[in-house]
Parts: sequence; structure tokens; C-alpha cells
Amino acid sequence: MSRVLVVEDEPAIAELIALNLRHSGFDVVVATTGDAAQVEIDRVLPNLVLLDWMLPGQSGLSLAKRWRSEARTRELPIIMLTARAQEVDKVAGLDAGADDYLTKPFSTHELMARVRAVLRRKAPQALDSAVEVTGLRLDPATRRVSREDQEVKIGPTEFKLLHFFMTHPERVHSRAQLLDKVWGDHVFIEERTVDVHVKRLREALSPVGRSQLIETVRGAGYRLTQQLTNVA
Repeated sequence: MSRVLVVEDEPAIAELIALNLRHSGFDVVVATTGDAAQVEIDRVLPNLVLLDWMLPGQSGLSLAKRWRSEARTRELPIIMLTARAQEVDKVAGLDAGADDYLTKPFSTHELMARVRAVLRRKAPQALDSAVEVTGLRLDPATRRVSREDQEVKIGPTEFKLLHFFMTHPERVHSRAQLLDKVWGDHVFIEERTVDVHVKRLREALSPVGRSQLIETVRGAGYRLTQQLTNVA
């Protein structure tokens, strides 16, 4: 599930945006000031930021410039939201590092289209493209995993873990790498949590004969193998 940070100081607008994002399957966090936004960025790096220009304290423009100047946030997708509609303002927002610019008032349909477009450009593997490995099919658009029309019952974290494995087959990933790529940067949880979710993932894949897809590489981590033998 893609995480979106909404930085907006007008409660009604923030609530409307958050409601539409959640309805579309996004995990949403709201910050009402620049300082609060920075705290959220430091805590967990989101997949996208919807950033209001006019904020109490530091402006959205200065935040965008700051994030673009730092290695950890340099590639962070940013959509600027603002009542400033002049061309000079749009240029300033884009020059500050925004990937897109949306002027208020805007329709929720246009907002969601812009969100999907920016995410598709920045992280195409995280969106609509279905992936298939050894007959196991994962479709991010419908959040479904199946093999030969038999659907796999799978939890949200296991879904994200499987998606990462399937889009990076045959590579060995350490627990730390999996935490970073699947759970997100700056999420402070035990590495052994990965073992628990790998176990659950194997259990979920067992009814469709694909539990052996996920291999343990002793002393290194886990990988998804495409070389299955003696598996129905």
C-alpha cells in the first residue's frame, strides 16, 4: 500500500483529500505544519507528498527545496497544492522540486489522476503492472494473488513482501534490506519481524503449491526462486 503524506493546514481540505486517498486504497498521514511534515518525513519516508504552498512557519516551497537537497529525500515524489495560479508561481514550485502542481480549487478526480500519474512515473512497479512467476500471478491494481484461478488469501504486509520478491526474483535480500524496501525507510522494528511475515507468506502460498518459492539463504536472507522442482 502506497503511503501518502498530506501537508495541508486547512482541516476541511485535508480531510477531503485524505478521505479520497483512503477510498482509493492509500495509507494516509496528515500534517498541518511544515515542522510536523518534517517530523513525519524523518519518521517514515512516504511514497508521495501532497504539499500545500502556504503553511504556518516554513512554506511548502522551502520544504520542497530542502527535501530535494538531501540524499534521503531527493527522489521523493511531490505534488504542490496552492491557490497561487500565476505562471510565475507554477514555475517557482516546479523549480523548487515539485513533480506536479495543482491549483486550488481542484476536483478530487483530477487530484487522484495526478497522484496516480506521478507515482507511475516515479515507481511504476508499485502500481498497476501485474507480475507472474511460475504460474503465480500478483495484480497490484486489484490486490489479488492467484494461481490457475485459485485465489490466495494473503495479508497486506505479506502482499507487499511477495510483490517485492516477485519483482526482484533470484536476488538474495537481507532482513535489513527487506525492512527498508517493504516496510519503508526509518521504520524501527526488529529484523526478526521479517521472519514472521516470511513464515506467514509461505503458509499463504502453501494451498496453491508455491510455498517453496521463498527460499532461506543461510546467513544472508531470503530470495524468490524461479527454479521450482517437484512442486505441484
